[in-house]
Amino acid sequence: MESIKEVYKIGHGPSSSHTMGPKKAAARFLDRNESAHRFEVVLYGSLAATGKGHLTDITIKDTFKNRDLKIEWEPRTFLPKHPNALKFKAFDSANKLTAEWTAYSIGGGTITDDFTERETSDIYPHRKMADILNYCTENGIQLWEYVFAFEEKDIKTYLEEVWDVMEASVKRGLDEEGVLPGVLKLPRKAQSFYAKGKNFATPFKRRSQLFSYALAVSEENAAGGKIVAAPTCGASGVLPAVLKYFKKVYKPDKQSLLRALATAGLIGNIVKTNASISGAEVGCQGEVGTACAMASAAATQLTGGTIFQIEYSAEMGLEHHLGLTCDPIAGLVQIPCIERNAFAAERAVSHNTYAMISDGRHRVSFDEVVETMYKTGIDLQSHYRETSTGGLARLSALPKC
Repeated sequence: MESIKEVYKIGHGPSSSHTMGPKKAAARFLDRNESAHRFEVVLYGSLAATGKGHLTDITIKDTFKNRDLKIEWEPRTFLPKHPNALKFKAFDSANKLTAEWTAYSIGGGTITDDFTERETSDIYPHRKMADILNYCTENGIQLWEYVFAFEEKDIKTYLEEVWDVMEASVKRGLDEEGVLPGVLKLPRKAQSFYAKGKNFATPFKRRSQLFSYALAVSEENAAGGKIVAAPTCGASGVLPAVLKYFKKVYKPDKQSLLRALATAGLIGNIVKTNASISGAEVGCQGEVGTACAMASAAATQLTGGTIFQIEYSAEMGLEHHLGLTCDPIAGLVQIPCIERNAFAAERAVSHNTYAMISDGRHRVSFDEVVETMYKTGIDLQSHYRETSTGGLARLSALPKC
């Protein structure tokens, strides 16, 4: 497996696959072809179908700045390797094609092409949870210790930055009011949820806080704010909400939060390596489902769970999102995406409680549910996988209230 840095990408929303990924690919192609006279970019499949709602064209134009650039949209053309494909072309002053490159935005801001499967090299000796648990048992270590044993030397510093960005996005989201950009004219809710929650008794107050934290980050993402893809922009509100909630209620120190981030990153890494975190490839189960698994694992570690209880929490986080479609209305990362983040955060807290009451033994392993999620996602019809052509996405984009 790669570094967990590939799971935690810091950037601007609203989409890791449709905004962060294309921006990275455009910058890479421009860097290789600085002397070109003009450029063309063709967007395919899901990248084209929901690209306008995800600001794909705007981020590409911003990257090419004042260059002569033409963008074409091919939403009905799906290239074999991945639904999120884009082709770059460079031409000289005589209009002769000088360079061409097809890239794939495979989720979480990661880019591959027809010649590479991964952007970085493997640093972990295992890829399955069962093998990792065996290794930890044999060596008497925790999951976070496993991460720190094999990660790059600066991983703690990187995780500190990740947490700082997460916490800052919660704060900004709670401070902001108004309407999110796009045709839905969706009002922000985080601030009002947080304010109203102060008037409730403790159980409802805490739940309102948890909801408001998840809404805050998800709304910041929808507005193009700076967030951490964990593992994607569309699911970026789940893990920060749960960690912020536990910081508020149980007051763990920063070191404990960083260790929880390490464990959560490992969970996301396993899913990304053995299945997919791309909504265009497997639906929202790969995005919010994975985020819930990550947050469930982090919560259980923070409350003193064993490695087996942590695995159980993560398994429930993914299992109970199996089959979740990706059908954003108007192609925006708003409905149903934002609410899904809030409820996935609540589920993560419930999974933590359930796992801690148990002894960690259960019938369906995390590896099995990861494999099932991937098979389920591939079996989903394409209009339920981020093409915005089925499910809730078929509803009118105009607000009804």
